Amino acid sequence: MIVTDRFVFLHLHKSGGSFVNRFLVECMPGCQQVGYHLPRDSIPAAARQLPILGTARNPWDYYVSWYSFQHAMPQPNALFQLASDARRLDFAGTLRNLMRLGDDPRWLAAWMERLPSQLPNRGINLSKDSVAPLAGSGLGFYSFLYRRMYGDVSNTTLIDMARLREGLRDFLPSVGIDLTPTMQEWLRDRAPINTSAHAHYSAYYDAPTRELVAAKDAELIQRHGFRFDEAASIATD
Repeated sequence: MIVTDRFVFLHLHKSGGSFVNRFLVECMPGCQQVGYHLPRDSIPAAARQLPILGTARNPWDYYVSWYSFQHAMPQPNALFQLASDARRLDFAGTLRNLMRLGDDPRWLAAWMERLPSQLPNRGINLSKDSVAPLAGSGLGFYSFLYRRMYGDVSNTTLIDMARLREGLRDFLPSVGIDLTPTMQEWLRDRAPINTSAHAHYSAYYDAPTRELVAAKDAELIQRHGFRFDEAASIATD
């Protein structure tokens, strides 16, 4: 989370937030970093009336990025270890397990046992209490993170990760911030940040896993007009 005098930026996991964070820290003096991957109910009281800026990612793309990033780590996080059966499952098997969290109390409990009691302020920054709302929700994992981060999305502008640079150029003037030459140059020339190495997301899906995401993340997909396609993937995670 980054608080400025004009808006608050909320960092949704693997949705272009590292790029936006770096841009704000380097180009907007005076902005305040508050925790990591914190949701809107953690916004400091003095800033709660400010507009909220966030990002959203095509969920089919998100799951491939999450899987690829964790799979490449020497020590993946507890959720990946559980969903992938300690790396023994491929993408499709891991995704099916990941999607069980909102339906199967025993599966969710197995993950909660591995989570800390308090927010660790690192990684995806989840605790036992923060994931409890997943129980019986039927939500896909990305939709859960999205709902936790943005709530009812009131007073919130969400930029599609596929157009981060253009979205920032549009948003800043809307809250009274003129784009300086430094900002323009940064948005034009800065390379993607915190990327995952993987092929286009469509290469990872068979028909059942594609439809699983369509069902579990339906509301988010409809709200943002996302679709499953063969276009070149955006690499700014």
